[in-house]
Amino acid sequence: MTPREKWLAQAIEYFAANGIGDASLRSIAAGLGTSHRVLIHHFGSREGLLAEVVRAVEARQRSSLADLAGDESPLRETWLRFREKVVEAALIYGRLFFELSAHAMQDRPYARGLRNDLIDGWLPPLTEICLRSGMGPAEARAYARLSLAATRGLLFDLLLTGDRTGVDEAFLLLDRLYQELVAGGR
Repeated sequence: MTPREKWLAQAIEYFAANGIGDASLRSIAAGLGTSHRVLIHHFGSREGLLAEVVRAVEARQRSSLADLAGDESPLRETWLRFREKVVEAALIYGRLFFELSAHAMQDRPYARGLRNDLIDGWLPPLTEICLRSGMGPAEARAYARLSLAATRGLLFDLLLTGDRTGVDEAFLLLDRLYQELVAGGR
């Protein structure tokens, strides 16, 4: 593991335990047991570090999703397990995710790489799951995008309202619509 990878892994754990808030690079560095200069050397800035944290967490989740595409368990069961993992990760990293997504929309230099990662990285494995369920290619791509957008919207709702019950009910409705779409196509 390179020093950069080590600091990134420690930062992910630090943010999971402490949140992000308005922490300065100096306070983050102190929490990691290093100096702000070390973090600047590896990440360029506080925002660069935060963008790398989001990118790494997203990569973990996409990897988990890709594993679903090859899972032999019933699709609905694996999807519900994955959704639970995504919700738990959002409760830890969601505020950072949405903050840095806004920075990517504003084309801030440190967040530019997220523009593609946060959408394009998710569509292939989601599309593969839809194809596996029996959807045609065009429908699978469209539903993959719809499910990604709806999931992100529901996670945003959860972070703003804290209404886990309401969000879970909406996720179940999204799942039911998916099941009806798949059943109607067969």
